[in-house]
Amino acid sequence: MLERSTAGLDGARRGDLNRTVLETVLHIIDAAKGVTFNLRPYGFQMSQPSERSTSFDNHIQRRLSTLRNVFADGNAYQEMVISCDPIVYEVYENCRPEIAGELLCGLSIVHPGRVGHEYFMTRGHYHRVRETAEIYYCLHGEGYLLMQNEAGETATEQFSKGRVIYVTPGWAHRSINTGKQDLVTFFVYPGHAGHDYEAIDSAGFHKRIFDQEGNATIVDSPGKG
Repeated sequence: MLERSTAGLDGARRGDLNRTVLETVLHIIDAAKGVTFNLRPYGFQMSQPSERSTSFDNHIQRRLSTLRNVFADGNAYQEMVISCDPIVYEVYENCRPEIAGELLCGLSIVHPGRVGHEYFMTRGHYHRVRETAEIYYCLHGEGYLLMQNEAGETATEQFSKGRVIYVTPGWAHRSINTGKQDLVTFFVYPGHAGHDYEAIDSAGFHKRIFDQEGNATIVDSPGKG
């Protein structure tokens, strides 16, 4: 309908109309979520840990107790939850409309640690819209991005400072910290991509990464080899 109604407009008028539509959409989302979206280009600082709270709109913390059935060693998991229930990872986000044409971005921080011999990692997810990609840029630390698709193929790419990883459409992904410092990555993905955690919760990842005699070692998940 929009394309038909603007077919006779010149470029400037079409741009004005598209902007009006965008402003209307953002106003509706704004009212529903109570979030103010910036319609003009903008920048933000993310280099210093002390600046994270002011550079991003939203902060999520994932404690070990929220990651039930993620780690292989259930006994070690339960003991650690009871003893200290550490924060495994955090996410800082800039809120934007979750619609096509927008980009969502933020910081992922996976803290160092292990559950049994398995390194701290994120829950992992597919995108609900499978035909969407994601980019990770490593700012600090070391580790791996573990990936798999629904055909059963797996892939791993190593994180190190300055390294970029491009996750192609259709691949689930999970960040794993194999170092002794925080693994900090900057991520960007399409606004309409969404997150599908349930598929991973149900089927799990085919591969895991364990500390074996001080070395990060990729192994088959139980029953997946």
